[in-house]
Amino acid sequence: MSDSPAARLQRLFEGHRLTPTQRRIAHSMVRRAADAPFLSSVELAELAGVSQPSVTRFAVALGFDGYPALRKHLREVAPGGAAAGEESALNEYQQAVLGEIENLRQLAELLADPAPVERAGRLLAASRPLPVLGLRAASSQARGFAYFAAKVHPDVRLLDEGGTMLADRVDAARRAGASALLCFALPRHPREVVDGLAYARSCGLTVVTVADSAFAPVAAHSDLLLPAAVGTGLAFDTVCAPMLLGRVLLEAMCDDLPDAQARLEEFDAGAVARGLFVE
Repeated sequence: MSDSPAARLQRLFEGHRLTPTQRRIAHSMVRRAADAPFLSSVELAELAGVSQPSVTRFAVALGFDGYPALRKHLREVAPGGAAAGEESALNEYQQAVLGEIENLRQLAELLADPAPVERAGRLLAASRPLPVLGLRAASSQARGFAYFAAKVHPDVRLLDEGGTMLADRVDAARRAGASALLCFALPRHPREVVDGLAYARSCGLTVVTVADSAFAPVAAHSDLLLPAAVGTGLAFDTVCAPMLLGRVLLEAMCDDLPDAQARLEEFDAGAVARGLFVE
């Protein structure tokens, strides 16, 4: 499989103890992986919302003499040639589609090691009830997961509204016996999601998060984070990879629910009896 710009950046950052500010810079670079080798330190600082000296310290933390050395390294390892020229000739809609295909390739590489997803499936299957959190841009991902999960899991609770009620609903799920919480976290990351995850962990819940990168702001408040990049080529982000990862998690959860198939068959029989769907 191809080695995507985002995947190369992820490997560069792995194994380094980064401060929250440095994780923010790393997250910004992953989101703009194709442009990262060509950003000046000022541009990267503006993109991440940090100071220019912070960018310099970030490069040093990665083992480089400074930001110019980091940028030189990124340019040296970046692919080039005819393929890049051909892609630049495509219109913005085609480039957005190709960007999503690349995100899916990166997800396929991540899933070459199924252990994290399998672990997540076990955690989600064992949690009764299972709260599923997603606010703002991530609410549709959470809702879609909860819709299908409810067909096989006995008690799924969708948390798609923030505010002061979020902590109350986390409390209610914990008192009812929840042991884990699944969160979909997509940019721009709402502060109340970060606060909500911190609160969930303080209540003893194990937090499984699907986020757009391993350096997203929610990473520090997640016990198991599964990254799936979003596309940034259009006015609004595209989220094919996070959606597919959500379906993969559903499959892994079903594998740990012994009565999942029976529940699906029961639902199908009821749907036929009620004439629920137009065939």
